Amino acid sequence: MSAPQYSRQEMMAIATGREIHDGELAILGVGLSMLAGFFAQAHHAPNLRAITEGGVYGATPVGGLPWGIECNRISSNATSFTNAIDALGCMVASGRCDVGIIGAAEVDRFGNVNTTGIWDGDIGEHYRAPKIRLSGAGGANDIACGAKRTVIMVGHERKRFSERVSYISSPGFIDGPAGRSRYGFPGGGPSAIITSLGVLRPDPETREFCLTAWYGFSSVEEIKANTGWELRVSSDARIVPPPTADELDALRSVDITGVLRSKG
Repeated sequence: MSAPQYSRQEMMAIATGREIHDGELAILGVGLSMLAGFFAQAHHAPNLRAITEGGVYGATPVGGLPWGIECNRISSNATSFTNAIDALGCMVASGRCDVGIIGAAEVDRFGNVNTTGIWDGDIGEHYRAPKIRLSGAGGANDIACGAKRTVIMVGHERKRFSERVSYISSPGFIDGPAGRSRYGFPGGGPSAIITSLGVLRPDPETREFCLTAWYGFSSVEEIKANTGWELRVSSDARIVPPPTADELDALRSVDITGVLRSKG
């Protein structure tokens, strides 16, 4: 029997979903974040307690993945339909949220995320408008500050992986092991950066992200070439197991329209 075929987006979503455990309270943004979260629920975490940034709790997608954090596909069968103040200001800020899944336009070696803008050089002492304006942090800043751990999902391109992001929209470890405590963040910070090429995790001492795994269709050399800092490779780095047939079935049952999973 031939091995199941899958896309890079599917591999990234499944690798992220594997980070989520049964019974956890997970806060999910829109898009690939939801795909990863609800894949986990459909496959190995049936007791996952999912909440969106907009406060939709205990729902499963109906008719395909939602276009937003409060649309009918995610709110029609919710256990509770509350608001962002409850989700972010209560559940996340109080430290009750086990894991948050966020995206990134740019990420650096300490897991700091930029989703605000792209500047042509340093911003300088005074804020100036970016060359390219991005969508902003949304609830990702709250999640990055308050969740017990955060998983970052991002396409692996050199322009996205910088030595230092030009603007911190959502904090990782700031500049090292003491960064988060210096600002009093209650959450534990990013536990992984799951990319379209592999998996990076923070060094337990320096908090700099290192390569710990790569996918069967990528390589250490390709990942290094697409990273904007001198990427260290963990001594026990390995190939990520490919998706099983059961995992792909669960993933595709969530994204029944194939809008997100089919790219790449």
